Parts: sequence; C-alpha cells; structure tokens
Amino acid sequence: MTTLRRAWRTQKAGSISDLKLVEEPLGALDPEKIRIEVRSVGLNFADIFALTGLYSATPKGSFVPGLEFSGVIVELGASVDTDLAVGDSVYGCTRFGGYADCVDVPPQHCRKMPSGWRFAEGAAFPVQSLTAYYALNDLGAVKPGQNVLVHSAAGGVGLQAMRMLRQMGAIPIGTVGSAGKRQFLQEQGFDEVIVRGPDFALQLKTTLAGRPLQAVLDGIGGKVQKQSFDALAPTGRLVVFGAAEFTPGDKPNLLKAAWLYLNRPRYDVMDMISSNRSVLAFNLIWLWQEQALFDALLDGCAGLGLPAPHVGHEFGFEQAHEAIECLRSGGSVGKVVLNVGGR
Repeated sequence: MTTLRRAWRTQKAGSISDLKLVEEPLGALDPEKIRIEVRSVGLNFADIFALTGLYSATPKGSFVPGLEFSGVIVELGASVDTDLAVGDSVYGCTRFGGYADCVDVPPQHCRKMPSGWRFAEGAAFPVQSLTAYYALNDLGAVKPGQNVLVHSAAGGVGLQAMRMLRQMGAIPIGTVGSAGKRQFLQEQGFDEVIVRGPDFALQLKTTLAGRPLQAVLDGIGGKVQKQSFDALAPTGRLVVFGAAEFTPGDKPNLLKAAWLYLNRPRYDVMDMISSNRSVLAFNLIWLWQEQALFDALLDGCAGLGLPAPHVGHEFGFEQAHEAIECLRSGGSVGKVVLNVGGR
C-alpha cells in the first residue's frame, strides 16, 4: 500500500510561482471516505484565483489547489456505504486538494466513469458540468425553444453549456474572443457564434434579429456582461458564475483589480422590477455544503447523456505551471488537464 503521495502545494495564497511539487505522507484513511489513485486532474480558473488569494473560499495557510479529478479506487473506508468498489474508475470533486496523485474523498462526491471515456475526459467533466447545469437548469430555468447567450463558449464551462442547451431543446448562441474559436465551435455543430468586437451590443442585436433573449450565462464580467443584460427580454435572467476579466498574472495587480472593481456593472433592483429582468450569481464551492443538491446536480448532469468533454490541452503532472499558464492566457479551447504518470 502506498504511504506517500505527490502533490502541488503552496504554503499560502499570494503567488502562483510559490506552488511547489512535494512528496508527503499519506495518513490513515478516514472511515467515511474512499481513497483514489488519481490519473488526471482538471484545472479551473478558481485554482488561479485561489493561488493568488483572490478567491473568497481560499484555505488559510498551506493548501493543495484543485477541485476535480479522475482515477481508480484503491481503498474504502471502514464505514463507507456505497455501490462503488475497489478497482472502479471514477471521476469526482473535492473542496481543494485535487492537484495530487492520491486523494481521499467522500464516496458521494464521485461517480463511475462512463464506458469508453479516457481519464482526462473524466477529470474534465465534474466542475464544468455542475457549473453549467446549475446555472442553466436551476437558476436560469431554461426551457425548450428559448434563446440563450453563452459567453466564452469555447471554454470548459461554455462548451458544456452549449451542449447542455442543445440537449435541453434550447437555442445556444455562443460568444468567443477569436475567429479560431468560432471555427472550433462551428465544427462542433454550433452555427450561431459571435466573435466579440468593440461594438458587441450591435453584434448581439444583429444576431438576435428580433428574437427574444431569455437567458445569459456569463463568466467574464465588465462591459460585455452589462450589454448582455440590457439585451434581455422581459423575464430574462443573467446568470453569473465568474469574472475572468479579473484573472491575475503570477500575483494580483491590486491597482488594476481595484479599477475593474470600481467600474464593474451595477444593477438596480428597482430598474429590474420595471424591466422584469433579473441577475443571479453563484459560487460553485457553496455546493459542497448542500449534499442533497450536490447529488441531484451530479445525477442531472449524468442524466443528460452528454458526450465526453472536449479536452483541448493535456500536460504531465509535473507541468502544473505550464498548464496553469495555458489556462490563464485565455487561449485555451475546451478543458486543460494534468495527467498523472507512474506512481
């Protein structure tokens, strides 16, 4: 039985460059948890914000970043009651701690890998899918036939949202930052894709061509978010799950962050009453405290029968810094993952 694990750990939030690959002992397995030999790790913008100290849920002191993984069960806790078994291939979520080659997690935070999926695809599924599904199904209340705008549609969350909308019978309209990403989405079967330009409001109006816009899924923020809200039809919902415009470099640029914060979109509830439009926002990390909802969302995601997620960028486990930079750059398409080699 393995007694050591490798993990990417930082002693405190503040700088991405402080993240170091370490070898550390594995303690005894909690009787309520299962032990997973990790094969792939999914990267998220939350990792970057946590490492730089800009994420409200960042742990105090030393921590291992990472919210999702895939791997093989190697041990069950003595008190675990689950249909999962040693040897099962699973994907799952963890409230930090994912950048490791071995993790201990509650069994209810894992699901069996669909047949034919690679481990990289399994690690790409949970966080993006939970985010997109909760935003569209629970908060956005999207119905068949509705027009829904998805920003950063070629990214991990955006691409899953586009696929989910198609399964839900809604009409997805994506936005991206480059012609190359538009071509990628068109190859995925999505015809309505806007390459965001200086006059995005006009671009959106032209694309809608008089059709009502019922929902917007946004993880960017700023002017584009406000223009999207202004385009909503009565009863429309803007659902916000992030603010990529705040993405820092190695360390936060506090002056830039302050300027963006002061100039962020503001919404007046009295105006929203008059226009009959709403703004909803959430932080996925909250779901770890709501087990029943967490279970329902995981089951809802799996129940859509989506194809394996698109993994656009794969790195070796030792290349965490290169992988983080790939994600941080804004040039990634689909999911960025770390693949764990031999233990």
